[in-house]
Amino acid sequence: MPSLSAPELLGTWERGLDQPLILRALLLLRAAYPQEPEEWLAALSIGQRDAELFALREQLFGAEMACVEVCPQCGQRLGLTLNTAEIRAACAPESETVLSIGKYELEFRCPNSEDLVAALSESSNNNDMADVRNRLIQRCLLSVEWSGMCVAPHQLPDEVIAAVSEQMAQADPLADIQLAVACLSCGHHWRAAFDIFSFLWREIESLAARLLRDVHTLASAYGWQEKEILALTPVRRQFYLALLGA
Repeated sequence: MPSLSAPELLGTWERGLDQPLILRALLLLRAAYPQEPEEWLAALSIGQRDAELFALREQLFGAEMACVEVCPQCGQRLGLTLNTAEIRAACAPESETVLSIGKYELEFRCPNSEDLVAALSESSNNNDMADVRNRLIQRCLLSVEWSGMCVAPHQLPDEVIAAVSEQMAQADPLADIQLAVACLSCGHHWRAAFDIFSFLWREIESLAARLLRDVHTLASAYGWQEKEILALTPVRRQFYLALLGA
């Protein structure tokens, strides 16, 4: 993965400000893989995409990720440390999977970012996650048969949809990361979802704000242009800031 420069990172952050989170993720990956066609990035399964985001996070900020969870029972704040390399070590997703449920025979592929964007746009209520999930699954079903007869995906009963959803999660493990958390104060146990992109984008927002503050400080003091300041190595930039007491 090529290294992102400060100007590239700022440009990507700025372009993503008016984009939904899903498209921001693709913007980041396009910046990290400028030589790859957009179609390849969009076709990555959600788990594959997130594996690349974990790799990008490791390159930008290191492997250790510190996050906070709040106990839903007593409200205690818990500090958690995650490791990007350990998470990425999860097995690779299967490209296509065959599933038998009673008399149903189904073949599906793992959802990608384009599927998720389409499912959200097709749903009348994006807060109705069951409807979004059903539309997502229907897009990813390659074939559906009942007793040898073809069946339309929208005709599947809820229990079959639920089974396909569970099998998709197993086939693409990084697509839905659930952390097992235990509260040391009250002993409550629960599972907390972890979204690498939301976590990474917050870090990028903080880095962008810090870079822009550095530009303002050094430009005000020395009259340098933004491109000159961002071209400095982080070590040299911090040295000049230290001289100014910033």
